[in-house]
Amino acid sequence: MLINGARQSGKSTLVRVVAKGRSAEWRTLDNPVVRQAALTDPAGFVDFPEPMVIDEIQRAPELLLSIKEQVDADPRPGRYLLTGSARVLGLRALPDTLPGRVETIELWPFSQGEIDGTPDRFIDALFTHGPGLRHTSTLTRADYADRVVRGGFPEAVARATPRRRERFFDSYVSDLIARDVTQLSEIERVPEMRTLIRLLAARSGNLLVPGTLASAAGVPLTTVNRYLALLEEVFLTKRVPAWSRNLSNRATSIPKLAFVDSGVAANLIGADTRTLIRPEGPFGPLLEGFVLMELSRQLTWSQERADLYHYRTKDQVEVDAILETRQGKVAALEIKASSTVRPDDFRGLHHVADRVGDDFIAGVVLYTGTQTLPFGDRMRAIPISALWQAAP
Repeated sequence: MLINGARQSGKSTLVRVVAKGRSAEWRTLDNPVVRQAALTDPAGFVDFPEPMVIDEIQRAPELLLSIKEQVDADPRPGRYLLTGSARVLGLRALPDTLPGRVETIELWPFSQGEIDGTPDRFIDALFTHGPGLRHTSTLTRADYADRVVRGGFPEAVARATPRRRERFFDSYVSDLIARDVTQLSEIERVPEMRTLIRLLAARSGNLLVPGTLASAAGVPLTTVNRYLALLEEVFLTKRVPAWSRNLSNRATSIPKLAFVDSGVAANLIGADTRTLIRPEGPFGPLLEGFVLMELSRQLTWSQERADLYHYRTKDQVEVDAILETRQGKVAALEIKASSTVRPDDFRGLHHVADRVGDDFIAGVVLYTGTQTLPFGDRMRAIPISALWQAAP
């Protein structure tokens, strides 16, 4: 089994809980001596009679070929428990070793429900109840801004003061570049990577246009594309693909980008709770990225198997999030930082509903107000906190 996810998301802690009380050999490749042994003799390193935990496997991906040989010779399940802070099985230099032989679990930073101890079942509730879903909230815009700035990394959540959280986020990004990114690929100019990361943070929740980023950063387009792929491989950013379903030849295919953790993005642009909720603050884009990543977390455990997209046409009709099940049922979501909702906020949702027909489950404007309000056939305004407080 491979547990993949962002650094500091709790992978090693989870593995210790799983391995507790078992006679498992624990080897971490963050240790330079252990890593050198793995690189020198990969076959001997994994040849062990008891279950083995190998932490940070991306530091010696050559081990995977030796693990394959061991598993082929002795296919007992549970022999190896691996963790990785990069998308190990997607590394370009990695031979095609383990498909069909490994189960991968992606571990995210905490969701809001995990932090609060609430259901975290909005996706299941939405497809179960459709427009019948109801939710009442007591949260204010400042409460939501607090959550965006805090993010979900266990270390950040545990730090009591904003200043201590800022130090964590600063060191997190620095360590990520110095350790994980530079190991995956030679980075010619680290300052360019830092500039690109800050530009991406300012665009979290927006369309990802590499050409625009290249111009803003003064970096060749080929370099920007390579750096973007690296940042996804180390779980700093995530692309939300465009959705069309052949509804219109006007639909764009440009993905959206969001930071896996909203706290990292907010810190990179120097945003705190007070600056976010000012009229000119970047609350809207950061809140959208926050919601998209909460939905992405839920999709890893929801009973309803669905995929997450965004929708935009060349005529500027857009929907922030589209959830489509394997049966073709569709729910459309708009995300608003405002505590009020207007009929015009449903424009994109009506556009999708008209084209999907009976497959359309509901159109929801997620907003920072407190009540669920009807806005026509299958259209509802629902407080954002329904994401982690609703249950089917």
